[in-house]
Amino acid sequence: MVHTHTVNGVVHGDVINDASLELLTRTAVSQAKAGADIIAPSNMMDGFVHAIRAGLDENGFEHVPIMSYSVKYASAFYGPFREAADSAPQFGNRKTYQMDPANLREALREAESDVLEGADMLMVKPALAYLDVIRTIRDQFDLPLVAYNVSGEYSMVKAAALQGWIDEQAVVLEMLTGMKRAGADIIITYFAKDAARWLRG
Repeated sequence: MVHTHTVNGVVHGDVINDASLELLTRTAVSQAKAGADIIAPSNMMDGFVHAIRAGLDENGFEHVPIMSYSVKYASAFYGPFREAADSAPQFGNRKTYQMDPANLREALREAESDVLEGADMLMVKPALAYLDVIRTIRDQFDLPLVAYNVSGEYSMVKAAALQGWIDEQAVVLEMLTGMKRAGADIIITYFAKDAARWLRG
């Protein structure tokens, strides 16, 4: 099918995969030129890792790794970030390309696809409700594994701590330990600075 009018990878309200890949690749190359140490594209387009890897290599950035959002679930835990960033979908539904929270087999397929396409790191997002997925991915693949502790997970702890219902430091360190124990090599979290301070003692 030939589309005559494409703007930013969208035609008549539909996301067009191949056009989106071109934009993702150009963006990744521009980030590498600007000095990015790692390219971490937040999307679920088919073939995006291969396209970005090829684009980086062709422009002399073979050394720049790709952290793939390999396993990104359609989650209610993204709510606080979307509200703060005003990033709710302008049309459609992200569930058409993010994963069903009940589906573990798809996570394995997505991770395997990214490995074959040249990803350097795999990510599971969110983390807290998907520790079993982190463990499964860890057992199946040797690449560094990233757990993304997202805004809703952060906000729940903060809200409970403000009410005096929990010991924030103890709960946060227990949560992060659980992610590490499940198999995460890297944890992306809004608690990073606090956790570093607490762990230094």
